[in-house]
Amino acid sequence: MIAKLRKLFTEPAGNSEQSPDETRRLAAAALLIEVARADFQQDAVEEAAMLELLSSSLNLDHMTVVSLLSEASDAVDDATSLYEFTRLINDHYSYDEKFDLVGSMWRVAYADKSLSKYEEHLIRRVGELIYLKHEDFIRSKLTAKASIDSAPSNN
Repeated sequence: MIAKLRKLFTEPAGNSEQSPDETRRLAAAALLIEVARADFQQDAVEEAAMLELLSSSLNLDHMTVVSLLSEASDAVDDATSLYEFTRLINDHYSYDEKFDLVGSMWRVAYADKSLSKYEEHLIRRVGELIYLKHEDFIRSKLTAKASIDSAPSNN
């Protein structure tokens, strides 16, 4: 999978095996996985949040999202830095889509009802790397926290 991402950096545009939509989806899913893994405990609640967020935001069926997450997980395992993903986000996302992506990252981080300093640090780095304004970074955090706090508990 990482080979596909590397081709995007080395091959001329239009010569990749993946469509721009597939590339966008993979980069977004990879960043969500990075957040889920940031606190060294990717749990079922975070996985469910990723499935739901990707399914609803990308309009994909359950099996497609499961496959995307598997592919993105392999890409994250092979990645050497966040730049591999944030460059794709910068190349293929509008500012509003970047804002929505960071909001989704916050929702994954808050899915287990706690925010680790590692999750927050990772999201802050991504926000900076994709040139999200600080006030929008904070707004996305507060919006995500409010949506998680108001969600019914599964306990």
